[in-house]
Formats: sequence, C-alpha cells, structure tokens
Amino acid sequence: MNILLVSIARILDLAFNIYIFILIARALISWVNPDPYNPIVRFLHSATDPLLYRLRRLLPFLQAGAFDLSPIALLLLLSVIQQTLVSFLYQLAH
Repeated sequence: MNILLVSIARILDLAFNIYIFILIARALISWVNPDPYNPIVRFLHSATDPLLYRLRRLLPFLQAGAFDLSPIALLLLLSVIQQTLVSFLYQLAH
C-alpha cells in the first residue's frame, strides 16, 4: 500500500510538472506572433485553453488591457494544488 501511494504521488508530481512546463511554453510563445497552424502551437493551445478559459470566466479581472494574467494565476493555482496533493499522499504513505 505504501509503495502504491508513493508511486501515485510521484506520477501526479510528474504530471503537474509537465503541465506547468506546457503552460510556461504557451505563455512564452504568446509574446511572439506564432504561426497558428504550427502543430506545436496548436498542441500548446489545445492543452492549456480549457483551463485558461475557465479561469478567465471565473476571474475576469485577470485580463487587464493588453496583459493576460491568467497563466500566472493558473501557475500559482497548479503549484498550490500540486504541493498539497503530493505532500498529502506522501504523508498518507508514511
């Protein structure tokens, strides 16, 4: 049981880290004018748009003029959830 919980915690930690890197890549490419038909750009948008769209609808003040702060808010939210969930699973395993 302990090994299973530790394995689940590590997999969740890895999944959160991968998604955070995808979100950072999406934010970085938004600074340039990428080709919207590029497969990498399409993947980054399709992977991040659902969460960013929901966050923008929930907190519309995150879009202030030309600045979109929703990726930063989502990064913070994901980091808090990651730390809480993974540490809970590690404590539960021990």
